[in-house]
Amino acid sequence: MLAGHYTTALIAHQKFPKGTLLYFLIASQLQDLLWFTFHYLGLERTEPSDVFDTTLNSLVVDMLYSHDLLPQIFWVFLIFLIGKFVFKNTKIGLAGAALVIGHFVLDLFSGHPHHIFGAETQAIGLGNYATNVFGAIGIEAAFCVITLWYFFRQEAKNSVQRTTKNKAAIIGLFVFGIAFMLTIATTSFRELFGIPEFDMGFNSNVPTLILTYLGMIFYLNYFVPKYKVSSNA
Repeated sequence: MLAGHYTTALIAHQKFPKGTLLYFLIASQLQDLLWFTFHYLGLERTEPSDVFDTTLNSLVVDMLYSHDLLPQIFWVFLIFLIGKFVFKNTKIGLAGAALVIGHFVLDLFSGHPHHIFGAETQAIGLGNYATNVFGAIGIEAAFCVITLWYFFRQEAKNSVQRTTKNKAAIIGLFVFGIAFMLTIATTSFRELFGIPEFDMGFNSNVPTLILTYLGMIFYLNYFVPKYKVSSNA
């Protein structure tokens, strides 16, 4: 998943507002942020290198340390400790840990193939990005709709008031995420727009992914807190 993981952070922050939204957003996408780090450490090299050649079902990377099953034990524990000691609250740590587990579980249905630990071990999950990419996107779209519906429904119960513009800004990010995934599901931008081969430094795959993920994190961290609580609550 890409956009769908962020919706789980919104729910976690709604339930545990003493934990910062930024913490929950990072926890929800921890594995992907680790993947980018391990790419530059030479541990999870990602191909193709040119973002204009990339499609969801052509992306090749062995996510050994970031996404395979056994390392999750460490990442879950790490996020739990950060939440517990930074916010001095065990429940916030557990919520962060639940987001990391949720990322792994959701990827089993809508994501790249993962294994117990290494490509030679048992595969885990459907690996739908490789075998049924549009089905994977459909799962993510449905998940986003259901989770956002629940999020806004709970806000209404809690007398949280948002402007129509603010709601549109939040929902729009997820619409963009799904639309973007549909665009590059099986056809690269180079094929779609007839882009010639070139290397100007800004068309590298992983840096573009990093900017996308960080952009979405800071976007949500800006727009989601912009609400007020009704004085009649």
